[in-house]
Amino acid sequence: MLSFQCLANNTILREYWEYDAFLDEYPKHKQLAQDMDFRIYQPPVPLKVEQIKPVRIDIVYPGSQLSDYWWRNIKALEIRLQELGIEFDLRKYSSRPNLDYRQESESLQQAITNDSDYLIFTLDTSRHKKFAESVLSNHHTKLILLNITTPIKAWGKKQPLMYVGFDHVRGTELLAREYKKAFPESANYGLIYYSPGYISEARGDTFIKFLKEGGDYSLKRAYFTKANRETGYQAALSMIEQEAHLDFIYACSTDLAFGVTDALSDLGREDIVVNGWGGGSEIKAVQDGTLDFTVVRMNDDTGLAIAEAIKLDLQNDPVPQVYSGEFEVFTKYDDAKRAEALKLKAFRYSDRQE
Repeated sequence: MLSFQCLANNTILREYWEYDAFLDEYPKHKQLAQDMDFRIYQPPVPLKVEQIKPVRIDIVYPGSQLSDYWWRNIKALEIRLQELGIEFDLRKYSSRPNLDYRQESESLQQAITNDSDYLIFTLDTSRHKKFAESVLSNHHTKLILLNITTPIKAWGKKQPLMYVGFDHVRGTELLAREYKKAFPESANYGLIYYSPGYISEARGDTFIKFLKEGGDYSLKRAYFTKANRETGYQAALSMIEQEAHLDFIYACSTDLAFGVTDALSDLGREDIVVNGWGGGSEIKAVQDGTLDFTVVRMNDDTGLAIAEAIKLDLQNDPVPQVYSGEFEVFTKYDDAKRAEALKLKAFRYSDRQE
């Protein structure tokens, strides 16, 4: 576990195009993203071209998490592909983030060997980046990067088919605003990072930046973790041992948030405010009082967007380079009706019964 005391600076995400900046720079893709916003909330329009054979899709994903983000995306993707009349063969490879390096490497190598038509993957570490670059050099397999919406500048025109997810910076800004509502003038806080990499930068460093823009908010201590509940728990215990007078702890992921709340419960420190980062189990945790608020992703947006992107590509129609789904904040002051409305929208495909 690594203590990290440096404040964020202007070099945050310097290797990437920020989502809104990219769309402003490329109006064509801004329009395509807006078209996708409309498309995923409309009844499916079937594929217009005839398939010679089923499209082959591989997905390598961190499945062993408390967050239901990944399995819900896969289910929404499969249902929408079926509705679009696309014949497909989907192969899934799951691993634990930052723990199963060997398994993840084997899954990635298998995915390359499969020579699939589309490969869905994520990008967080330098290892992931190198793998993505090797896929981009394969002119047959088209890469879709999930859970990242910020194009890599160094790749120039040799980009994936699409970056798709829920923009981490947008979600982080919403959470920062909520903390400023709870503590309008000042606060002492701690920060629990993900593992070192893109998500920590996009969700953690940008949070520090947003709080620096107004008010007297003092970051007392921060830790990198292994992005799981146990290391979130250990980091929170250590943090409070070192800094007893914290007003809130900002958590960069679902698993970490629950690790923090476990620690606060054991220490009898439920006075410290904690956020969630998602909208599945987090909604219930907010309703139960375990979490104070969370940023809810309209989860199935991205699974549907990937299915629609594959359809567009098969038809030789343009695909948006980037796409971010919608967020909404849910707090302990919201009622049960709003919780149900959010779930109906967010999980409109993944909650369907088989």
